[in-house]
Amino acid sequence: MSDSSSSSSPFNPKDFLIFTASGAISILLYIFSDSNIVMGSADMTALTRSVLMLVALYYFFEKLFKMELHTKIILGMVLGGLAGFVFQQEIAELKPVGTAFIRMIQMIVVPLVLASLITGTASLGDIGKMKRIGTKTLAYYLMSTALAISVGLLLANIFQPGSGMDETVRAELLASYSEQAGSKVDNAENRTSTVDTFLDMIPSNPITALAGIKSVNGQPAMRSTMLQVIFFSIFMGIALTLIPGEKAKPVIDFFDGLNDVMIKIVVMVIEIAPYGVFALIADAVGNFGIDILLSLIKYTIVTAAGLMIMVFLYPFVVKAFTGRNPIEFLKNIRPAQLIAFSTSSSGATLPVTMEVCEDNVGVSKEISSFVLPLGATVNMDGTALYQGVATLFIAQVYGIPLDLSDQLVIVLTATLASIGTAAAPGVGILMLVIVLQQVGIPAEGIALILAVDRILDMFRTTVNVTSDATCATVIASMEGQLHRPENVHQEF
Repeated sequence: MSDSSSSSSPFNPKDFLIFTASGAISILLYIFSDSNIVMGSADMTALTRSVLMLVALYYFFEKLFKMELHTKIILGMVLGGLAGFVFQQEIAELKPVGTAFIRMIQMIVVPLVLASLITGTASLGDIGKMKRIGTKTLAYYLMSTALAISVGLLLANIFQPGSGMDETVRAELLASYSEQAGSKVDNAENRTSTVDTFLDMIPSNPITALAGIKSVNGQPAMRSTMLQVIFFSIFMGIALTLIPGEKAKPVIDFFDGLNDVMIKIVVMVIEIAPYGVFALIADAVGNFGIDILLSLIKYTIVTAAGLMIMVFLYPFVVKAFTGRNPIEFLKNIRPAQLIAFSTSSSGATLPVTMEVCEDNVGVSKEISSFVLPLGATVNMDGTALYQGVATLFIAQVYGIPLDLSDQLVIVLTATLASIGTAAAPGVGILMLVIVLQQVGIPAEGIALILAVDRILDMFRTTVNVTSDATCATVIASMEGQLHRPENVHQEF
């Protein structure tokens, strides 16, 4: 996919002046935020400095320098982190820009999953082929999830991140985040049973499922219904393979066209990614606080290190099955990783993941449209690893010993809990509560880690998306549907 920025105009003094002026005025308004010097209104001051900040970013990204989109996204992350660190919670007023970016991607997800799964399943041709690919896909996802949580448990056992935490720090964390922890525990306790979870995969009304509406206690409520969409799409795809070809073709052509339209929208939306990423990272860092990071630095480092181990392990899995260069694979999926890190949602990243797997890696549309939507819902490697470290961290803080059998229960529970979990920010905490309850650790202990959950959520979502892309590449290779694209390092 080409990047329009490659044709940006050469350096212009006028552009530099606008960039410098808007950036300087915006920074001054942040520094003197309490003075409300613009028309005496706090709201007007906030609006003015936000607009000026975005204008400065626009001229920096689009006018002053010639750069690829992935470079803009990386710079957006760096500059956003710097802005959040310097201006702290004042920068949170830019969050709506990031929220708008996420919503624009999310609006594509349901129609894209519907269209891609229907065409992907129908294109498999026969039920036997779908069964073979589906079995391989689920086997990979379950094994990779179990491996990820085992890596997390191994690191937590070796480095003991929860041992030696100061009692005062522990008391402050528990007090500061007790209300949020209680809310998460309540949500987890209201989670449906395993049997109901599987029954909930079957939509009573496909239209309401597509609208994201589930029936709760007889009343409609907004819930994650992605598994219902997947279930209906696969069944419809199977039905299309069983009816005469002349009747199936118009339907398949319609959804194939819809799929292409959704991908085109992705291309359009992804152009504003640097600005959305800047706003999201700035808000996350601004609300984070360096003092909290220092008190949880050991836990944060151990978890992040485990997640990075997984990110760099997947390319070697690809090499083992396909012979592809590991570094080349990472370069090819980099746009999806950057969006995953910024949005903390593998579901929101799904359109980008499908695009890079097909265009950059060379996975056939038939495989990507079947494997990747399934992975966005079922595959949670990063979340599973995080749960392993977090469970042992909380147990160590409370002084609760966990033997080998307890840790095997953690592996099994976290692996099974990942199935049907919404591919959205923050759901890892709900899964963690379930794991803690299984091994007898006070669920309120999640208050100890809520302070850094948003930051770690970025890392674990990156792992989830990388694992999805790895699975699609491996399955495509096994099925003889992996080709080398014409532009191997094609960028957004």
